[in-house]
Amino acid sequence: MNYPPKHHQDNNKDHMIEVIKTYPLATVISVENNQPLITHLPLIFENGKLIGHIDIYNPQVNLLKEGNAVTLLFSGPECYISPSVYGTTQLPTWNYIKVHLKGTVEAIESKAALKQSLITMTEFLEAPDHKYILEPDNPRLDRNLDYIKMFEVTITGWEGKFKLSQDKKPSDTKFAREELIRANQDSIKQFLDTVF
Repeated sequence: MNYPPKHHQDNNKDHMIEVIKTYPLATVISVENNQPLITHLPLIFENGKLIGHIDIYNPQVNLLKEGNAVTLLFSGPECYISPSVYGTTQLPTWNYIKVHLKGTVEAIESKAALKQSLITMTEFLEAPDHKYILEPDNPRLDRNLDYIKMFEVTITGWEGKFKLSQDKKPSDTKFAREELIRANQDSIKQFLDTVF
């Protein structure tokens, strides 16, 4: 039996790539001696692979090379859905969008490739306004290249988990969608007001 249920799975790679591009901060999980190592890093989808950079002092750096296995989680919007938002009688639930990927990792040792990749990633993350451009002759960039490792993930497994009240009446699915938008806007402000 597949879990979550089929109506909460989205195996359309274009949809999963859209999640990766819109929410590029990945949870990167490697396992060493039955212990998970977990780091949160932005990854860029490029030519069918994922490209990332990691600090050389991160203990996970030694696992992000040599064809080692890695699991990646990307998280889209999520929120609690109260039965009060539906037009029919329902139970409380939690809606979310997640992408789970399996892959193998290769370290990219070229400093020139690392430098260009950092410039490319910055350009992607600055879109669409491009208020900042990481210039190739930036001396701070050159000084930091020795402290960053670049890696590339070849994706071997894709799993999209899009739990969006698809099993409800179309009108209730629409209400849940509207609540997802509203709740994310409100909860981010409330959370930031509490902690920052």
